Amino acid sequence: MPAVSASIEKMSTPQTTAESAKPAGDTSFFGHPKMLASLFSVEMWERFSFYGMQGILLYYMYFTAEQGGLSIDQGLAAGLVGAYGGGVYLSTILGAWLADRLFGSEKVLFGSAIMIMAGHVALALLPGIPGLIAGLVLVGIGSGGLKANATALVGSLYGEKDERRDAGFSIFYMGINIGGLIGPLVTGWLQTSYGFHVGFGAAAVGMAIGLVIYSLGRKRLPEEAHRVPNPLPAKDRTKYGLIFLAILIVIGVLLGTGIVNANNLARSMAYAAIGAAVIYLFLIFRSPLVTAVERKRVIAFIPLFIASAGFWALFQQQFTFIAVYSQEKLDRNLFGWEMPAAWVQSINPVFIIIFAGVMAALWTKLGSKQPSSPLKFSAGLFIMGLAFLAFIPLAGEGKTPLLALVGILFMFTLAELFLSPIGLSVSTKLAPQAFHTQMVALFFLSVSLGTTLAGILAGLYNPEDELPYFLGIGGVAVVLAVGLAAASPAIKKLMGGVR
Repeated sequence: MPAVSASIEKMSTPQTTAESAKPAGDTSFFGHPKMLASLFSVEMWERFSFYGMQGILLYYMYFTAEQGGLSIDQGLAAGLVGAYGGGVYLSTILGAWLADRLFGSEKVLFGSAIMIMAGHVALALLPGIPGLIAGLVLVGIGSGGLKANATALVGSLYGEKDERRDAGFSIFYMGINIGGLIGPLVTGWLQTSYGFHVGFGAAAVGMAIGLVIYSLGRKRLPEEAHRVPNPLPAKDRTKYGLIFLAILIVIGVLLGTGIVNANNLARSMAYAAIGAAVIYLFLIFRSPLVTAVERKRVIAFIPLFIASAGFWALFQQQFTFIAVYSQEKLDRNLFGWEMPAAWVQSINPVFIIIFAGVMAALWTKLGSKQPSSPLKFSAGLFIMGLAFLAFIPLAGEGKTPLLALVGILFMFTLAELFLSPIGLSVSTKLAPQAFHTQMVALFFLSVSLGTTLAGILAGLYNPEDELPYFLGIGGVAVVLAVGLAAASPAIKKLMGGVR
């Protein structure tokens, strides 16, 4: 955490506003700034590779060797998938720091894409546990670096009060979900037809395509994309190199001595996300670079952070609990042909692609009359809770009809559209000017915590007694949503005119 501390305390150059970085009234990409198209493309292909890999990852871990898997205990595998997902979002801290202090967002984004491709190649070519570890570390760190910087660059296209902002993030989110739709379809079919490693290879090819397309256009990005907001002085680089080395040594000792191991990795990742978020907030509050208005806005972000973590703890169970549920309890028979279980991961992106544009148009049409961000968060969390409560009538009924799960995943989609793109947007709106990228990383810490919890919670699912699981998780989410809605007037006051 020393690197984060120095980054926050020393960052004195504010982010350039959208008005100075881009001419007012730029509507060259579906009514939005042209740069959105480039970011849309690279994120789409990155999501193709990421969700394509993640669609078959849990099965690869717990399937037997005869099935092509690693024979890891199913509950442990679910926890490890959650911990991995949490690690991806936790690594956004590193990506944000490298962008703000050393390389700028565009270079970090490009380097991260190369790392992601290398990770998928490792999963495809290296057998067993060594290939799994190498692949997940590379993809995890690379995805974290790409996420924070792509999102920050999208946020830089819009002014603080530009009513197109939420709509722009919804369009960007549609690109994410086009990749999320195609990825599991391709890797799921390849996995069932030719094996896991061929599926992982397809993810590597997808990321390579995205990298080539992005490389052809990266020089046409505006200068703002290449700027280092707060360059690290040359005299400090050795010091920070030693700090990062010390962090790696500590991590190595924790893993080597067994203090952190496969059985407690998910909980360790959750503690790390909570600790990082607390330190981030503390250092922002005490920084002289943050104004009184900005400090109140950061306070307003705290309940949204908690709501976001709760939301993702449920939503990310698509890759843990629902992945197992789809393989073992879902009736996937379509006219005599059994659909690959990984294809269930593409149901949510289908709905996102259909409705993201609708929601973007709705927010644009409503303009200043649209609900505030806290109310949108509350609606998303409430619908997410209802989605888990909707499993209750299906409990203990044998095989679940595919249409029933499709209906539940439609509720997942509605919840996601109310919260996820809005979370990306509000993190840039509430960010102090000096900490634009790192505020996005703070939002991703909430995703990290929630994703890790999704793995931990999935380990509690008992197919022999499903009711307590669905009732407990869904009920808690509904209660949290109602509490956030009740607190929204007070939160809006702290937001200082930001919606």
